[in-house]
Amino acid sequence: MEPEQVREILKGREQCLWSTWHNAWHQEVLRRKFFAGGVCRTTVQVPGKVVVITGANTGIGKETARELARRGARVYIACRDVLKGESAASEIRADTKNSQVLVRKLDLSDTRSIRAFAEGFLAEEKQLHILINNAGVMMFSHSKTTDGFEINLGVNHLGHFLLTYLLLERLKESAPARVVNLSSVIHHLGKIHFHNFRGEEPYRWGFAYCHSKLANLLFTRELAKRIQGTGVTTYAVHPGIVRSELARHSFLCCLFWRLFSYFLKSVQEGAQTSLHCALAEGLEPLSGKYFSDCKRTWVSPRARDNKTAQRLWNVSCELLGIQWE
Repeated sequence: MEPEQVREILKGREQCLWSTWHNAWHQEVLRRKFFAGGVCRTTVQVPGKVVVITGANTGIGKETARELARRGARVYIACRDVLKGESAASEIRADTKNSQVLVRKLDLSDTRSIRAFAEGFLAEEKQLHILINNAGVMMFSHSKTTDGFEINLGVNHLGHFLLTYLLLERLKESAPARVVNLSSVIHHLGKIHFHNFRGEEPYRWGFAYCHSKLANLLFTRELAKRIQGTGVTTYAVHPGIVRSELARHSFLCCLFWRLFSYFLKSVQEGAQTSLHCALAEGLEPLSGKYFSDCKRTWVSPRARDNKTAQRLWNVSCELLGIQWE
């Protein structure tokens, strides 16, 4: 075979390999864009704004805190593990060159800790513009909070319900202000069992988490009605199925996370809808609505039940010993 023919053959193979690689890369990009979901596209800057994010020492909350700090906010990382919180804050301060990233102790499974956090924050800050109720637990073993509530409902719903109650007046004084509550698409499997908030009766594996995510949506819906006209608005968020530490207490969920990690969002991608609801302009008419991939989305019929939302509000107040009209 002539040298010229060999060169032509090699050149053809090289072009074929390049074309194959390019097509594969393009398909990979398209797949990643599909699974990544929506992106917060607002360029709004928030210098001087005060933000509280629960559970921001890790995962979605940490990435939300990072982006808000990058945009100039004074960010409070409210978390149970203060050492881990300080590590996250140090990393965010170095990354964003924003020194106003602070850590405060908050254990959402203990109402005394919630009250202590709120008291300290209100003494320290005269304004609060954004409250992101981000923290959550997904527990599959039967356990309770310090106050005797079923752990999933106690932390994910009642803890944030009390925190919002304690900080709401400061939000109103700082209006326009926003409350963002993290829920989940899994709320479709949830149901509010009013007789079992203390977990006295056994519940099916995993479903307590679903019930708590439905409670987050009902709380957002009822809160929006009660704060209408105050300048404070509220939104519920499904961050997506995210590679985070949420499922660390379940071996099966951790295994699922590993097996299907390719199809899961990163924590940066999971933070996008929280950021959208915290920052995007013109969302005020959509207060009380549910967002996924940075756009409003559909909720289950149970999450649209006004009577259940009102009853949940009243029962939550009774359990926490507060009056919130």
